[in-house]
Amino acid sequence: MKSKQYLEEIRKVTALSRAVLKNITVSGTKATFHLVTDCTYAEEDIFYAKEVSARYVPAGFTAEVDLKKSVPDEETVRKAIADILKTRFPAAAAFVSPQDIEVACDRSGGRFCIGADTTESKQFSSGHILDSVSEELQKSFCGAWAGSLKFKEKAKGEIEHEAPPPPELIVAPRCFKIAEYDAIDGGKPEYAVYIADLKGGETNTCVCGKLTYIEERETKNGKPWFSISIEDGSGQIRTAYFSKKATVEKIRGLKQGDQICLSGDYEAYNGGYGFRTRSVDYGQPPKDYVWEARPSRPAPAKYTAVFPQPENDYVQTTLFGGTPLPEDFIKENFVVFDLETTGLNTAPVSGLMDRIIEIGAVKIRGGRIVEKFSSFVACPVRLSAEIVNLTGISDEMLVGAPQIEDVVADFRKFSDGCILVGHNVQFDYKFIRYYGEQEGYLFEQRQLDTLTLAQEQLRLSNYKLNTVADHFGFTFNHHRAYDDAYVTAKIFIELIRLKKRLP
Repeated sequence: MKSKQYLEEIRKVTALSRAVLKNITVSGTKATFHLVTDCTYAEEDIFYAKEVSARYVPAGFTAEVDLKKSVPDEETVRKAIADILKTRFPAAAAFVSPQDIEVACDRSGGRFCIGADTTESKQFSSGHILDSVSEELQKSFCGAWAGSLKFKEKAKGEIEHEAPPPPELIVAPRCFKIAEYDAIDGGKPEYAVYIADLKGGETNTCVCGKLTYIEERETKNGKPWFSISIEDGSGQIRTAYFSKKATVEKIRGLKQGDQICLSGDYEAYNGGYGFRTRSVDYGQPPKDYVWEARPSRPAPAKYTAVFPQPENDYVQTTLFGGTPLPEDFIKENFVVFDLETTGLNTAPVSGLMDRIIEIGAVKIRGGRIVEKFSSFVACPVRLSAEIVNLTGISDEMLVGAPQIEDVVADFRKFSDGCILVGHNVQFDYKFIRYYGEQEGYLFEQRQLDTLTLAQEQLRLSNYKLNTVADHFGFTFNHHRAYDDAYVTAKIFIELIRLKKRLP
């Protein structure tokens, strides 16, 4: 139905000049149009609305009109604004309490003003949040609505950081003695560190494993150099190696599957760390070597930077409540999550690891969405124009955001004991696992993928998140972490209803 054209016709009479269409309900072949007006109306106005509505229903249907008069009060509008921010702009909502919202109603509609301090106001500087809130208000309340910002000094509490476990429990590198050493460059390393345990700033260190990739290239001056990747069972790494004249032919003779060791420094580079190789030699772990598993750092006792909030989806509970959820699903706890990042590089082996700039998640307990987790993440490098256009996140919006080490610790607590769920979950999981490992947190929970579930249960032209959401009639703000996580959770629940059991 063309709602804009419909309302233009409805509003031609004085009593309905600012009417709002709340929703349409269908029962059999009867469609009921629920309208709200802030003016006194008579029976002839209802009859007129019914005549107009009849022109917008399919053949064979009858139209009914449920017309109510409602004049909003300031508290109702204030609550509506808070709900709109919470649902559509969770990052901005984190800075706004009901006491920060001022509302003034008048005969033509009303105005609202959001109080924010200097740092918080940057959350509203882009993305047209105020305009979007105004548009949403006009869908629920009669008249025109306009919003503005007002500077408001707010007290800032200090974040209390939990004392970490002793450093040796977190960062002590695991290593093994190199076997079957054979010189190429003659680096003569005795021990190799697990790739997963490399820490920024380490010098004169060595990694050892299977050669998975090698390609010869040339500098601008025509000198040969090699792009090399190795893996050792704990991780993988890519490095650039500038060969020596005496050994270049031996390096050219290396092939995938060879066991080699790289000696060099793990240096800071372009906002991250990279391995600078000084020498390449043959070598491998001892025969029948058993890789040492590192226990995860325990989940923090309390949150320090990102504080989960209660969440519920009454619409889904009401709309789909007739179909029972399987018992094995109800007994489990799930965290459905999504990330926004600076790019698509999910492993250091492919170059510099991209960064997380936003994380959004919801918790499902007892078959219901019960809790939300949402935060921006500080980023020391400027965002590309492509990422800004895709996500709507700008550098200014990340000012004052918590550091990744604080966010990943809080997410470890939020997801503790839960199955992790995502749409193409491995993409996001590789990021959260990588940055978790940097702080000693191992995200080793089971993972479930709504992309795979959708391919099993549905027949669609494609299985992108927005396509699957459209199939179930869910609308959302795509390419924002919390919105994507929330709709993925709703999709997950419905796919499990169809599957009738947990995968």
